Amino acid sequence: MALKSWLKANPLFAFNLVNRDRWVAEQAASLAAGARVLDMGAGSCPYRPLFAHCRYETQDFAGLGNDQLRHGSYGQIDYRCDIASVPVADGTFDAILCTEELEHVREPVTAVREMARILRPGGRLMLTAPLGSGIHQEPYHYYGGYTPYWYRDCLGEAGFSQIRVQANAGSFRFFAQEAIRFIQTTRPFKLGMPLPLELLWLPLWVLLAPLLAVAIPLACRYLDRFDREQRFTVGYHVTAIKG
Repeated sequence: MALKSWLKANPLFAFNLVNRDRWVAEQAASLAAGARVLDMGAGSCPYRPLFAHCRYETQDFAGLGNDQLRHGSYGQIDYRCDIASVPVADGTFDAILCTEELEHVREPVTAVREMARILRPGGRLMLTAPLGSGIHQEPYHYYGGYTPYWYRDCLGEAGFSQIRVQANAGSFRFFAQEAIRFIQTTRPFKLGMPLPLELLWLPLWVLLAPLLAVAIPLACRYLDRFDREQRFTVGYHVTAIKG
């Protein structure tokens, strides 16, 4: 198996996605049976099975290519529209899920206000977005990420309370991710360097690969528990209540 595919399939290294999926599963399980839920920016709808006990609906602008989606194609999308203008009445939904979407929204504050509009009073918002990420799903990538201060200020201004912002792991896991990215992106004969430089780089890369792709991620997984500040986390998991 190619290095990139192996790393993506291994939970030890794909912690960002693994942690987020686990968090969404916990949120879904805590919702009452029959709750009406809207997954905004649903894409491939990977979380549909988690909400089998709810009335699960989806929204997406549906403008990406299949190769830009998590499962290679869009799932069943109920509302094909702009995220800031969903054609439903005020207070329609009991809960809203929006994962890794706000960085792709040109006016995220407007989108948050729309979430507040279509949630019923007491309804729950479940939101994730990166703190920092490389460009992806281009050209629809407008922001590098969001901080706890943005969530508290913007969600509070939109009428949300009980805002809880939880880091998706700490700085050491972030450093491990970037070490892995370095090995992925510097594979010999992939950089387009002149052949003599490629031949010089090859043995050095072979020496570095086990260290950066295995040893450092394992060490960082252990050290991450001691990171109190979490200033370089990959992103945040956020819950808030309307009103």
